[in-house]
Amino acid sequence: MKHALNPSKIRAAAHRAMALAALHANSSLATRLARYNTHMAKARVLESAGGAQ
Repeated sequence: MKHALNPSKIRAAAHRAMALAALHANSSLATRLARYNTHMAKARVLESAGGAQ
């Protein structure tokens, strides 16, 4: 039986991917770290609030 995908889990994974992409961007270190931390914080919130595992 297939399980429905959890939108919070999908969004959390997307934010994790954006966080990794931010580390490889052509920007200053401060900018890359700020973007990484922002996206990872959003992913953590989505995981805890959405019940993602």
